[in-house]
Amino acid sequence: MTRSRAALLALAAVWAVAAWLLWRTSVPAALHLPHLDEHSLFPPDVLHRAQHYSAVQRLFWLGTTITQLVVLGLFARYGVRWTRESAAGPIGTGMLLGMIGFALVWAAELPFSVLEVWWRHRYGLSGSYVQATVGNWFALGAQFVVLCVALAIVMGLARVRWIGDRWWMPAAPVFVGLRILLAFVSPWLLGGSSFHAPYVARLQRIERVHVPVRVLNGFAEPNAFATGLGPSRRVFLWKPIVDPPFTPRMDRFVVGHELGHLAHDHIWKSIGWYALFAFPLAFVLAVATRRRGGMGVPEAIPLAIFVYVVLLLVELPLQNVVTRRLEAEADWSALRATHDPVAGRQLFRLFASETLEDPSPPGWDYVFLQNHPTLMQRIEMTEAYAATASMRPRRPRSTATAGPAAARPVGRVG
Repeated sequence: MTRSRAALLALAAVWAVAAWLLWRTSVPAALHLPHLDEHSLFPPDVLHRAQHYSAVQRLFWLGTTITQLVVLGLFARYGVRWTRESAAGPIGTGMLLGMIGFALVWAAELPFSVLEVWWRHRYGLSGSYVQATVGNWFALGAQFVVLCVALAIVMGLARVRWIGDRWWMPAAPVFVGLRILLAFVSPWLLGGSSFHAPYVARLQRIERVHVPVRVLNGFAEPNAFATGLGPSRRVFLWKPIVDPPFTPRMDRFVVGHELGHLAHDHIWKSIGWYALFAFPLAFVLAVATRRRGGMGVPEAIPLAIFVYVVLLLVELPLQNVVTRRLEAEADWSALRATHDPVAGRQLFRLFASETLEDPSPPGWDYVFLQNHPTLMQRIEMTEAYAATASMRPRRPRSTATAGPAAARPVGRVG
């Protein structure tokens, strides 16, 4: 066995062990989710609206994805011609080509963005044509900055003589470090107002996570997320999720879910998965661009962008598998902290009517688009927990957080 093959086998073994450690969760391996009928849980009109709305949304995603691949494929084929007219130097030209590629994609996807706003309006959901057109320029500008920084790092490393095509080895740790820095800094940039509820301190004690819980204004849909590392850890609630039709019991479940993310180190685990995928993806990108001279020359940038987007699309199902597993653990953590499967069940039922999320989407949608368990899977978990809880003595429920739960379905909790 050659040294290179032995090294690859050793790296593969390390990768597999790391993936196994990151894959482990506190959800019981023997937990059996009962099979429930969605028609018995959702009113026919709610189910029909959610399924019809989501079906067209899937078509928009397909159209956007195909358009993106076609535009970037053409750019990979013909974009190299722009390098002959640039005097910005190799790295500057590479950054310019990256900006041109993303601007072309934005222009090609613009009709789908407008159509999506129109479709949301038809179903009474929020959406702004100004945001979909002019407002997207700000998002595009942020993407340009990120892209330029990434290209500067990669091309700079690739142009170092003793690194060359092995740029992916030092580049992957650099991007992992930037991911850690962003996760640490971003919570302090979000602001928000403090959220005070009698159940928050108790949930923090149960889950052993003492972090600020804040409310963010300016959002039209209900949602929540947890982020941050160490002292920057925060739970953020979008304002609609703390207003009717959501009840204190539902909000308690939402907070328990988000604290569960932090209690089980899901931010760090997400970074760990990012690192595991960063190395092989960077290696494939380096191999794919060799025929254009490697990432050290601007002629390779159009092809690199196309290959990168294709790799992200291929990686998407794997990424969704990981995030669904983390979300399932956060749901289980909320169930254990609140001992209130009824609130969780009613919360998930609300998603179908409030955000028009399909409770049980088609298989391909589940693979490519669902980074959470389906609403049916989440409801089934509450039933499974209730079945296991019925075998144990029940704790008395606090009257401070009890209240009539809404019978109508909420936004997605992250």
